[in-house]
Amino acid sequence: MDRLSPLSTPAATRAVLEAHGLQAKYSLGQNFLVNDDILRKIIDLAEVDDQDVILEVGPGLGTLTIPLLKHAKQVVSVERDPDLPAVLADTLAPWSDHFQLLPMDALAVRATDLEACGLAPLAAEDGTPHKLVANLPYAVAATVVLDYFERFPSLTSATVMVQKEVADRMAAAPGTKNYGAYTVKLALQATPVGRFSVGPGNFYPPPRVESAVIRLDRRTLEDDAGEAVGPELRARAALMADAAFASRRKTLANSCKTYFQGRGPAGVAWVPRLAELFERASIDPRRRGETLTLDEFVALGKAFEDLQQDDPSLELSGR
Repeated sequence: MDRLSPLSTPAATRAVLEAHGLQAKYSLGQNFLVNDDILRKIIDLAEVDDQDVILEVGPGLGTLTIPLLKHAKQVVSVERDPDLPAVLADTLAPWSDHFQLLPMDALAVRATDLEACGLAPLAAEDGTPHKLVANLPYAVAATVVLDYFERFPSLTSATVMVQKEVADRMAAAPGTKNYGAYTVKLALQATPVGRFSVGPGNFYPPPRVESAVIRLDRRTLEDDAGEAVGPELRARAALMADAAFASRRKTLANSCKTYFQGRGPAGVAWVPRLAELFERASIDPRRRGETLTLDEFVALGKAFEDLQQDDPSLELSGR
């Protein structure tokens, strides 16, 4: 069987690095995938086809980018290492007609940056790709996934390589040790639909951690009245998740009190209204945040929203 990527061996990876006078940069978390079977599993899990416009973060030498380019309609990759554009121009030359590189920090990318790449005719109506497929830099992996689901409404799925512990947080169930504010905030946007493990030996150089590839699909949420949960209500539910886990070992009442007291005068104004907030949401304030389901966090967000509408002086917003 032909290799999906010619770079998916330690020897090939070393050769490219040496040809460009480079070494893996530990400061940027550079561990290059060198197993072709893992690449195939990523492409299969992401269900990449010739109609897809793919967004990739951290292409490195182009090891995963090549299979993406072989299967997708177009790929735009975001890379912050200033040494790598020259490498990618070399390794991805055969597919340059449907590849674009954004040499910038992934957390700084906006829809206008993607539109400037000429993606608008190929992607969703707002000009952004609809699948994120990436071997993410582990230091920013969790932030990137949540941020992109929030920032790019056209993003329908994310299939990403992350540290095992991050994948555990992404897919955690209520009542488990990995379930926290991040889990809830991501669950407000997407739901896990597939996962597989990747050991350190599949990389050059091998990382000191276990990895996992996880796929998350954007979800449609409804409140208890059957109404769609829009961006504003999601933001309020996310705020309540931060409040509920501000002091993980405390009850909701005490954790939320601590959280709002730390948010300045606007937050302090909420403290005497917390009992009413819990009552409106039908949530027992003696419970802990880790016991609440996603629907219950949406209910808390709705109660927060209703109280603000009743009393415009309660101005706190955002997270």
